[in-house]
Amino acid sequence: MPFALYLLGLAVFAQGTSEFMLSGLVPDIARDLGVSIPSAGHLTSAFAVGMVVGAPLMALLSRRFSRRRALSAFLVTFLLVHVVGALTTSFAVLLATRVAGALANAGFLAVALVTAAGMVEPNAKGRATSVLLGGVTVACVAGVPAGAVLGEVWGWRSAFWAVALLSVPAVLAIARAVPGGPPGLLGPLGQPGRRTSPGRAPSASCARCAVPGCCSPCCWARW
Repeated sequence: MPFALYLLGLAVFAQGTSEFMLSGLVPDIARDLGVSIPSAGHLTSAFAVGMVVGAPLMALLSRRFSRRRALSAFLVTFLLVHVVGALTTSFAVLLATRVAGALANAGFLAVALVTAAGMVEPNAKGRATSVLLGGVTVACVAGVPAGAVLGEVWGWRSAFWAVALLSVPAVLAIARAVPGGPPGLLGPLGQPGRRTSPGRAPSASCARCAVPGCCSPCCWARW
């Protein structure tokens, strides 16, 4: 597996941690920002709504850009909203950062899944996807408790700073390992692929699955 793939998994770990860690931070946030605990709980709901609404919208938006630009934009946005969240003293601003972070998370994951499959040989796509999504599993097992410990020792803001810092290596990996070029197109091993119009089957052998005359819709789209 390319090392950059593990760094993308690290970004997914940071995003998964951000999504679930508030369960242990709500009382501290409520006390610090002067709101009730039920009101502070809306931060979790806001993130969930942002993910549900943002997933299809951000996936469609990302099709207009190369994968490098889309991944970078989503991840840098995710990083910056956590910096803002760590600095703000306004509950309304923090609530807005949770929605923005969820939108960025949804967009990043949608593009990263396709990118991960394009960075490896066809017979390794399943493993590449599992490496990427393994970040969510590790976030639930280790990230959420770690966020609670940080919140207990150094305050809830330290958990937001930690999520932002964890995203930095992936930003650098995207800049170095994910090709630019026209929207969409990575062949095996992350090399730029041949553009294929949506709705038109690739001629000869499909660059994504190596099957001559492939008629799979996912290969037609080719991102």
